Amino acid sequence: MTLLRTARTYHRTFPGPSRLRPGPLFLLLVAAAALGCTDSAAGQEPAGEAGAYDTGIYHNLFSELLHKDGKEIEARIDAAWFQLFFGDSSSQRVFYPVSGEMAYIEDIANEDVRTEGMSYGMMIAVQRDKKNEFDRLWKWAKTFMQFNEGPHRGYFAWHCRTDGEKLDSTAASDGEEWFVMALFFAAARWGNGNGMFDYAAEAREILNTMLHKESEPGHGTVTNMFNSREHLVAFVPSSRANFFTDPSYQLPHYYELWARWAAQDNGFWCEAAAASRRLLQASANPETGLAPDYAAFDGTPLKSRPGGHDDFRFDAWRVAMNTAVDWAWFAKDRWEVEESNRLLRFFHSRGMSSYVNQFTLEGKPLSADHSRGLVAMNAVAALAATDTLRAEFVRALWDTDIPAGRYRYYDGLLYLLAMLHVSGNFKLYDPTGRHVQACPH
Repeated sequence: MTLLRTARTYHRTFPGPSRLRPGPLFLLLVAAAALGCTDSAAGQEPAGEAGAYDTGIYHNLFSELLHKDGKEIEARIDAAWFQLFFGDSSSQRVFYPVSGEMAYIEDIANEDVRTEGMSYGMMIAVQRDKKNEFDRLWKWAKTFMQFNEGPHRGYFAWHCRTDGEKLDSTAASDGEEWFVMALFFAAARWGNGNGMFDYAAEAREILNTMLHKESEPGHGTVTNMFNSREHLVAFVPSSRANFFTDPSYQLPHYYELWARWAAQDNGFWCEAAAASRRLLQASANPETGLAPDYAAFDGTPLKSRPGGHDDFRFDAWRVAMNTAVDWAWFAKDRWEVEESNRLLRFFHSRGMSSYVNQFTLEGKPLSADHSRGLVAMNAVAALAATDTLRAEFVRALWDTDIPAGRYRYYDGLLYLLAMLHVSGNFKLYDPTGRHVQACPH
């Protein structure tokens, strides 16, 4: 363990890919650290509790659990990237370039463009080191989705037509969250440019709006995106719906990074990370592990909104990813390991090839469909799970075809995000180049 701690310290001294100049000592230490991870790969408790932010280690579960070759894994990810970004326009792709060096991600079934998809697309692009596609998406979002004046100034309309016309003035909080994180990572990978391509400045400006909208004159019914008392992200920043949240919007691992990288409000982001973890635990059913789409700030499933969102439905699929990645990056809340095990055991008990995509929180089926997007999210849960059955969920993702057809937008983006996470290719990139212990355990 002394050798592992030494390797972590050495690694974090040289955090970014462009800054790493590894010598023989570093390679020896990392090799020794990897040997300490073999128990975890076999499904046992991980040796020590430090996440990737401290160790720089991202587990490749396709390799560790399925013994897949690195070239084969990379080929699978490349195939998914190519199909969803450059495949057949009518049945495969969701990425559409347009004039002005811009592009959008289309929700095919709903024939619109959403901040959810745009920000996911940007995150996938920065993780794949695809600057051209990233910049095209960001320029479209800035040009058509962001408000430059009025009560909503600084926020992004949650959906637009493919020609850029705004369909709703309201922002969806998860879009802004993912925009910020993708922009910070872009600053670290490629450096900052000018104007809208000063990625770090754009990220910090969005963060400022998210926390201080209500201090702006003329904000009207548009509110902060985070509740200042609860330190929790609101469903939307509007007085009509800022009194509850969406568990799948909880991104404590992102807040941990903002506590380190934001220009201000750093203490708030530490509190937000802790509050977010409490909300995830409070909202999950203690028997099944299932979370609702919407919840009150105390975690109680919200029954007052139409659509049955007090149940486990499409938004809630993503809770498994958020919970597991928070553990993989920061390892601060052991409940996340227990929750990931509990969730996978529930789905395993419903049949690996037949579990449906919607349930009551107690586990009563509410649909007949088995969805690729949910298969993908459950595979990401294996990053935190320690039960030996986690390998079956990784195998299920590996055996799943790249989503195509009418519902390829949501299923496809979740599939590609999962492929990156499970292969160890979804990494944090530090624009500051400094390892900081910002938030206490």
